[in-house]
Amino acid sequence: MLRYSLRRLLGAIPTLFLLTAFTFFMIRAAPGGPFSRERQLLPEIEANLNAAYHLDEPLYMQFGRYLGGLLRFDFGPSFQYRDYTVTELIKTGFPVSLKLGGAAMLVALVIGVAAGCIAALRQNRAADHGVMAVAMTGISIPNFVMAPLLILVFAVYLRWLPAGGLGGLRTMVLPVTALALPQIAYLARLTRGSMIEVLRSNFIRTAKAQGLPTWQIVVRHALRPVLLPVVSYLGPAAAAVITGSVVIEQIFSVPGIGRFFVTGALNRDYTLVMGVVVFYGALIIAFNFVVDLAYAWLDPRVKYK
Repeated sequence: MLRYSLRRLLGAIPTLFLLTAFTFFMIRAAPGGPFSRERQLLPEIEANLNAAYHLDEPLYMQFGRYLGGLLRFDFGPSFQYRDYTVTELIKTGFPVSLKLGGAAMLVALVIGVAAGCIAALRQNRAADHGVMAVAMTGISIPNFVMAPLLILVFAVYLRWLPAGGLGGLRTMVLPVTALALPQIAYLARLTRGSMIEVLRSNFIRTAKAQGLPTWQIVVRHALRPVLLPVVSYLGPAAAAVITGSVVIEQIFSVPGIGRFFVTGALNRDYTLVMGVVVFYGALIIAFNFVVDLAYAWLDPRVKYK
């Protein structure tokens, strides 16, 4: 296990390097710059600002300087938020994004797995068709379309919930729902297919022959092997929730990392965009690593060699 963990962690280094290099050169290929919108600045002052932030150096030197900062866990200063470093902005916004994304993943996992189990136990019946119809609808409608619809219905017409901000439980309902709906749909379909396959296994037939009730068969015997494909999907699901939260936080005016990322991209805040991308990339790699290790607990047949 230790050898496998070290191999995985070392293998993540080239991935992070390619992600950093691709983002670094792509954002600088976009027209404009951090100070191009400040037209009131004199050319001499703009040149001094570029020199202060080393933007007048060749790109390969800027890239090497940025990699040196990353090795010290320093994302550099923000060009848009002059009094803050990128690290401070991430520390401010990440707890909010983590709270939003974690709640969405928990809701998606509980409701998706429960709906998939119900559909599998009622295969080809009304409950099965209803769950799959709702799941297909959730997959077909992206969250950036669902979010304005939720605001229109529940905040504007019905006035049950606030349309934005983050101040309490009621303000989290709409953004968490918008983030969780597509993942609920995917998890329900995965759980249904896996449960149907497991219920046809020999050890389930043996449990039924012993006279065990259905709920006990599902909870004690079928659920762990059913969760294997669900756990494997949690890595991509976390990535989808994280990237989707960038849009959702902007729509619902949630002060998370997503809003910093959008603001930084619009204002060509190179270091802020780079910091968010690298931080999210490392977070997704770490989450996938934890998911791989969870296989050994769910399935004793899995060996890491």
